[in-house]
Amino acid sequence: MDIQEGMELATFAGGCFWCTEAVFLELNGVKSVVSGYIGGKTVNPTYAEICNGDTGHAEAIRITFDPKKISFGELLEIFFGTHDPTTLNRQGNDIGTQYRSEIFYHNEAQKTLSEDYIALMTKENTFGKPIVTKISAAPKFYEAEEYHQNYYNQNKTQGYCSYVITPKIEKLKKVYKDKLKK
Repeated sequence: MDIQEGMELATFAGGCFWCTEAVFLELNGVKSVVSGYIGGKTVNPTYAEICNGDTGHAEAIRITFDPKKISFGELLEIFFGTHDPTTLNRQGNDIGTQYRSEIFYHNEAQKTLSEDYIALMTKENTFGKPIVTKISAAPKFYEAEEYHQNYYNQNKTQGYCSYVITPKIEKLKKVYKDKLKK
């Protein structure tokens, strides 16, 4: 994938990609967010294959961002502030390896920042439980089907969106209001 000069990539798995995509689309400095699949063995996986948990892939988002407007460290802060990194292979009622917490780094700086951030949160016992978020080199990312892209913004009244995603967006707007698009 070619990215525009001056832009960088970040790839996060933090449970359902509808949730993580909705959060990161709100941030100033984020140019795009693509929902997809990463970290497994199946080539060109489908949503149906991901849901059965056999592919090894996680639901994830690939973020294209401007590091002059928002840093990778700030993205990490919001990633950890908007999902539960202490539950293995699960976020809320979404259960399975496809809902794991994982950072897929694109360079050594991202790897080091991720390791340092987790070490700091562990030392400070931020969550009161061990952090299970994995850190892995970013392998091939497979874009999810079109109907998954920008899902929340197109389906806000759907039950899952109303009850699971809207509270995350409200928290984001309250806690990280200085980082939001105007």
